[in-house]
Amino acid sequence: MKLGRVELCHFLQLIALFLCFSGTSQAELPRSRSQPYFQSGRSRTKRSWVWNQFFVLEEYMGSDPLYVGKLHSDVDKGDGSIKYILSGEGASSIFIIDENTGDIHATKRLDREEQAYYTLRAQALDRLTNKPVEPESEFVIKIQDINDNEPKFLDGPYTAGVPEMSPVGTSVVQVTATDADDPTYGNSARVVYSILQGQPYFSVEPKTGIIKTALPNMDREAKDQYLLVIQAKDMVGQNGGLSGTTSVTVTLTDVNDNPPRFPRRSYQYNVPESLPVTSVVARIKAADADIGVNAEMEYKIVDGDGLGIFMIDADKDTQEGIITIQKELDFEAKTSYTLRIEAANRDADPRFLSLGPFSDTTTVKIIVEDVDEPPVFSSPLYPMEVSEATQVGHIIGTVAAHDPDSSNSPVRYSIDRNTDLERYFNIDANSGVITTAKSLDRETNAIHNITVLAMESQNPSQVGRGYVAITILDINDNAPEFAMDYETTVCENAQPGQVIQKISAVDKDEPSNGHQFYFSLTTDTTNNHNFSLKDNKDNTASIFTRRNGFRRQEQSVYYLPIFIVDSGSPSLSSTNTLTIRVCDCDADGIAQTCNAEAYILPAGLSTGALIAILACVLTLLGRY
Repeated sequence: MKLGRVELCHFLQLIALFLCFSGTSQAELPRSRSQPYFQSGRSRTKRSWVWNQFFVLEEYMGSDPLYVGKLHSDVDKGDGSIKYILSGEGASSIFIIDENTGDIHATKRLDREEQAYYTLRAQALDRLTNKPVEPESEFVIKIQDINDNEPKFLDGPYTAGVPEMSPVGTSVVQVTATDADDPTYGNSARVVYSILQGQPYFSVEPKTGIIKTALPNMDREAKDQYLLVIQAKDMVGQNGGLSGTTSVTVTLTDVNDNPPRFPRRSYQYNVPESLPVTSVVARIKAADADIGVNAEMEYKIVDGDGLGIFMIDADKDTQEGIITIQKELDFEAKTSYTLRIEAANRDADPRFLSLGPFSDTTTVKIIVEDVDEPPVFSSPLYPMEVSEATQVGHIIGTVAAHDPDSSNSPVRYSIDRNTDLERYFNIDANSGVITTAKSLDRETNAIHNITVLAMESQNPSQVGRGYVAITILDINDNAPEFAMDYETTVCENAQPGQVIQKISAVDKDEPSNGHQFYFSLTTDTTNNHNFSLKDNKDNTASIFTRRNGFRRQEQSVYYLPIFIVDSGSPSLSSTNTLTIRVCDCDADGIAQTCNAEAYILPAGLSTGALIAILACVLTLLGRY
């Protein structure tokens, strides 16, 4: 009859236990493990327990209860007067005792990995009196291990990395298997490791589970990942041992062992001469089998006639070399450029420098293509001046533009009317001469910024733009006037010689040497007896009173004409009228009211007369 693995283990271990304990079937329980027992009125009788050593194999699958051992007291004479009882962990539910013989049996399958031992208490009683004949004693039933648990990798599956080109014996990762069997008994939990898949690239140390490289010069660029299968077997790897496996994914990490290489020895690109500065001319890329930072590039122009005209930078995302233009191209001046460009790794691994330089060069030829360019003005800005007194048709200045292409097409000029909405200026279409088309007024617009268009005669779509700033020069064509509307008052109690107003003037003109104004009273008011004027020689004048006793009832407003002359050539003048109101003032000279009284009572009209008049008015109102 064939035996299963567990049954075989049970059989072998039963034989071993029999051999171990056949000569020691009975032993005396040490007194230190017994509870003291006292009989009433007597000193304790010295007794002792005797029993077999208790070990029980786990995983017993038989149909009959499993014999554990026998309890026996030396008080028991075999006449049936003593009965045994059992208490503690698993008593009655797992372990039962024959009360007559003291034989203990296990009634259920036991698993050491669930509970390794049970602590129980035994007692011998007088069958007639049911009183103890021995102190209660404690003992342990130990569950004997069998190899019923395979090793397990609790942390698997594993992933690990090791640099490519690592020397043989470089540690990669350590795997660990655990076995739930008893590590203190036999070899059931003694594990050894072996590699089932992954040779000859890797190996594993049998005792520690440390995985190491086994081949030199493993190249990530050839193969970057390996799947290993590691086995852990108990019983020290002997036949009959249980095993478990786990997988380990090992990735070769990159090192900078590959230099950059241009796929071509030369490149050629055509660009139009009209390409704006900073535009991209070309993109080139050196190939590098490495990845990440090990494939990062630096590009530079090391030679050629395009130095200063072009530059190259690395695109950090694509690692391409981006060639850009730094100065304007001119087909008529130069039709091609040649650049020698170098690509190099940022950080080369010193171990691999012996393989050769970690850089490469290539040649880039840039062909400049001719384009039909718009006319170009000889100056970016034309400043011009013209007097505001200039007559219509006067020549202000001339602009000039030419076709930069080899065809040198004739140019025609016009004014962009969006910059000259009032059409103050004209331009000759052939010569570029600018003339006045309307009278100019500096005080309306001091500077005119106009745009002149230059078009190729053969291709009107090609238009160049020139800019003209026309400054209008001032002439003295505006007379001076009061700087503001003055509100002038004079007190009724004013004294002669008081200053009642200080005036100044403005002029819309702007003479180069600044304004100088002269103030005086007009000829017909020079000898008036009310007010006088003093020119302060600082572009201001003061108005004085010449008498006292101004009365609103007599005259409430005075009008004083003032003559103002500027210093232009020729000079201009104007007469401005200052309105002066007579006011009732307080003691501090502050005007209180400036309105004339509406009615003045006739002299000699008595109060009684006024009352009579008022009564008549009331009577008349009452009739209506």
